[in-house]
Amino acid sequence: MKTKRGVKILDPVWPNAGLEAHFRRKLLKWVDAMNKSVQFWLKQTYRTNPPRIAQDESPADALRRTIKKLGKRWQKQFDQLAPELADYFAQAMKDRSDAQLMAILRRGGFSVRFKMTAAMRDIMDATIHEQVNLIKSIPQEYLKSVEGVVMRGVQTGRDLGQVSRDLQDTFGVTRRRAALIARDQNNKATASMTRARQTELGIKKAIWLHSHGGKTPRPTHLANDGKEYDVAKGWFDPDADGKGRGRWIFPGELINCRCVSRSVVKGFS
Repeated sequence: MKTKRGVKILDPVWPNAGLEAHFRRKLLKWVDAMNKSVQFWLKQTYRTNPPRIAQDESPADALRRTIKKLGKRWQKQFDQLAPELADYFAQAMKDRSDAQLMAILRRGGFSVRFKMTAAMRDIMDATIHEQVNLIKSIPQEYLKSVEGVVMRGVQTGRDLGQVSRDLQDTFGVTRRRAALIARDQNNKATASMTRARQTELGIKKAIWLHSHGGKTPRPTHLANDGKEYDVAKGWFDPDADGKGRGRWIFPGELINCRCVSRSVVKGFS
């Protein structure tokens, strides 16, 4: 915390790394189980119906049926998992961001206890809704990629070994996406909930703080590090879409953005 010229600049509320890791482990556990099941049943079908040339389409039909059956099974599993998982993590994110912000405020000389407000409930509902949709999309995208790999294998007469290696690449993409979902949702939810609490406390201004994390930081976010912005309005990012088109944003809003804010509290001598 910094104090200067009647202003206190509070420490930032960082996304909780332990919570992100827990979220990631939960998602990867289900992704790994899905991949193991898909690999097993596709190999069984592939061995029973090895690809043949041109006219004989029965291997492709058998593989499509297997993929369709697996898709229904795993989509149902993820559909059932998503609401419970999203609700748990949205609540945990709120509790931890509130606890961290209260501790920061105490260090700054403020005693505050937060309640569930209408604004925070809206953010919680939006967070849960987004997380449910993202979790449900994992098997959708994975099985779509699997079908593409397998059908290309049939068309080109690839052996089971090559198809299995291609499926492992698809599995790797899905695991990385699941990890990104966990990290990005943790960042977004923490930033949104912090902003709601800043508004409730009457905090008008904040300092944009770049995390200096990640291999490819956004140049505009890096350039905005340490600059003040309006909590209600956000900051105009001139390259928000990465293609030169700008819009008003908040810390942590864009995908994989790890930026946070430092609340500016005025009125101190």
